Amino acid sequence: MEKQRAADEAHARVEALRDTYGAPTATPWPEIQTDTYETAWRAWRDLARDVQAAVTEHAKDENRPRNDIEAEVKRAAKTPSPEVSEPPEDPSEGK
Repeated sequence: MEKQRAADEAHARVEALRDTYGAPTATPWPEIQTDTYETAWRAWRDLARDVQAAVTEHAKDENRPRNDIEAEVKRAAKTPSPEVSEPPEDPSEGK
């Protein structure tokens, strides 16, 4: 699930860069923008590949359809994880 979240975040970064920079075919990007976009795109591609490999392996281990596992992972990754809250400080501590 963490891998899927990381891939989703990387994809959002690629989309944000594309929105910020505009289409490269409309206005050519400077080299720095091209490098930034390509780096982000490669990170997303690599993370997505790792997710796919993990889903495939898990489906084989569980003897379940791969698409079922993938749907579960995507659904779970979109659900916000509960924040771990710190217990309130005891006012008597440190006295």
